[in-house]
Amino acid sequence: MYLQNLQQDEIFVSTELKSLKSMTQMESRRGLENAVISNGKIVNVVSNSYGHIPNQLFFAKAEEMLSDARLNYHKRTINKNDRSFITDFIIDDKSQFAVKNDEDLILPMLRFKNSYDGSEKTSGHFGFYRKVCSNGLHVSQDEIEFSIKHSRNNTDLIMPRLNNLFDKFLDNEFYTITKKFDRMKEFKIIDTKEFVKAILDRTKLFRYECSDKNSDPSKKSREVLEILNYEALLLDEEPNLWLGYNAFNSVLHNVLKKSFGQQERLDKKLFDEVYALA
Repeated sequence: MYLQNLQQDEIFVSTELKSLKSMTQMESRRGLENAVISNGKIVNVVSNSYGHIPNQLFFAKAEEMLSDARLNYHKRTINKNDRSFITDFIIDDKSQFAVKNDEDLILPMLRFKNSYDGSEKTSGHFGFYRKVCSNGLHVSQDEIEFSIKHSRNNTDLIMPRLNNLFDKFLDNEFYTITKKFDRMKEFKIIDTKEFVKAILDRTKLFRYECSDKNSDPSKKSREVLEILNYEALLLDEEPNLWLGYNAFNSVLHNVLKKSFGQQERLDKKLFDEVYALA
């Protein structure tokens, strides 16, 4: 049932490329000739050589890849201010993995990103979806390569065949990284506050203390601690490094105001720092 309640933002918003001269009746300097309009708002100013890739083209082609590969999937879509967008395809088939607990299920996931404001590269990569926290884990290194061909009046998107890419991911990275998940689960956290403080000292994700004069955990630090303790109770386990990493991951994705690309980079950094304690 949890896969039936995934976030479903509208990502197929209206978009067009319009010359600034036609809008303002004024000349534009070279390199800033056109406005990218998304859902009625100007979100970017670009040159004549810019190749605009509408979500309708990009995400539809990505989904076509999964259909051609005959993969069963559930879809999650996120729209950030009509500027940047993702579609996560969570693969719901036999390729699933329980992290030493039948309730702690991991599924392979493919994420595709696009943006109209230039904040995100049009890209795709493999990752993981965790049932308990309903977050994507972006510790995979496998990118999905495709080519974007720009011409003056058109932008063509050439996608690869997904079958071999997905099989390669499962054979190599999926099972390699999930072994690390298992190892993290073996290391208990004796003092959860000290753990959170140590990871924040290493990553500088946010401040552990409320202020220079108040050494109590800040609001974000308390959220990490609450999620860590809640998941341990939910799964009937002692706090461990795996749950600690996921508590940070949840705050990163749901509380901190970061771009999709920043989330992914910080996710990998968090994972590496927590795993280094194992």
